[in-house]
Amino acid sequence: MWTTGDELLRQLGALGNPHRLRIVAALSAERTYVSKLARELRISRALLQVHLRKLEAAGLVTASSEVGADGKTMRFYEVTPFAVVLTPEAIAAAAPTLTTPDSVQGDGEGRK
Repeated sequence: MWTTGDELLRQLGALGNPHRLRIVAALSAERTYVSKLARELRISRALLQVHLRKLEAAGLVTASSEVGADGKTMRFYEVTPFAVVLTPEAIAAAAPTLTTPDSVQGDGEGRK
């Protein structure tokens, strides 16, 4: 749950993309590493990294690094438990805490 309007916008912005919804769905089934997740979702690792960073910034996923048996470092991601309850009352409570639009890290729409 968010505590400010800006956090609400970050979460909604992060979830407002089909790739990111698929990522959260996949990670809700199991914690996994980037290369495996990219293969499963059939997207490039570079694109996956972009979306994972957005989800991590919104507090929806967390990452950790582990060294595999072959000595390579792998970045693992997992879902952070969250619940988004969106009601008119929740929006009314969050709205007064919004800061200027430039400070909100939403989906980047409308930016140059």
